[in-house]
Amino acid sequence: MRLVVTGGAGFIGSNFVRYMLGRHDDVEIVNLDKLTYAGNLENLRDVEDDPRYTFVRGDICDAALVGETLRGADAVVNFAAETHVDRSISGPQDFISTDVLGTHTLLEAVRQLEIPRYLQISTDEVYGSIDEGAFTEESDLDPSSPYSASKAGADLLVLAYHRTFGTPVLITRSSNNYGPYQYPEKIVPLFITNAIDDRHLPVYGDGLNVRDWLYVEDNCAGIDLVLREGVPGEVYNIGGGNEVQNLTITHRILELLGKGDELIRYVADRPGHDRRYALDCSKLRALGWRPDVPFDAGLTRTVQWYVENPEWWRPIKSGEWRSYYARQYGELA
Repeated sequence: MRLVVTGGAGFIGSNFVRYMLGRHDDVEIVNLDKLTYAGNLENLRDVEDDPRYTFVRGDICDAALVGETLRGADAVVNFAAETHVDRSISGPQDFISTDVLGTHTLLEAVRQLEIPRYLQISTDEVYGSIDEGAFTEESDLDPSSPYSASKAGADLLVLAYHRTFGTPVLITRSSNNYGPYQYPEKIVPLFITNAIDDRHLPVYGDGLNVRDWLYVEDNCAGIDLVLREGVPGEVYNIGGGNEVQNLTITHRILELLGKGDELIRYVADRPGHDRRYALDCSKLRALGWRPDVPFDAGLTRTVQWYVENPEWWRPIKSGEWRSYYARQYGELA
């Protein structure tokens, strides 16, 4: 399989590249990534010399480059996206450009080149918030932020290409991922690295928002299964079955690092903050997928990775990151 992975230098994308190279001898991967602030070639330093791996720097909105890169591919997996809700609130334009227009550029190339498989990586956030029960793949889309709206728009475009042109598309919608190589702006890597340095942990609102947590390698396994065995035109939820309040995660991170609760600082809630996410993953489970990593074991493993790899995250938490953090949290910077 000649596989083009877009956004493969990001968090989930880099873990997926490593996962595929480690488990399939028959795969060759081309990683197309623009290397925006969260794209980092250090994420893939251990595979950069693998003869089955090639990196191409570029933008998925560049139609000429996309066409050249995708030519001859057996499949495309699109991880390329702006993904941080907070940044989408302060600057939505980049999200519309990459998440919607970039997806359109990829779909056009897939259609014109007659590529056999296209997998769109999406998010449970397209469904919005749910008080009880869990979202299925048939649930209405009700995004709350510019980020989730851009992902919902891309999903609808992907499905429209299947219905209109017969493009062989698939979509996965995963719950909150955590694990190694995650840029320290999301709650888990931000709070771990802040706590290591005895910096405040900024908890939004009352901290009781609930997310379903999925270890990144379990997501990669689900994506791989959908890529190989999923039915074109279908959507597959991928969730960890670990519904945990943000405040609970905060306390657990502090406990794992031997730090005190005095590091917690409650900050004003962000606009449109969804209260609870939950996914019904029975459709993917019917294909044989199960998450392997229990949440506490995965969180312990993740904390240990950041403790052992400060040379990866310390350079990141400077420059652009510091400017963003100061804008977002003010006096906590």
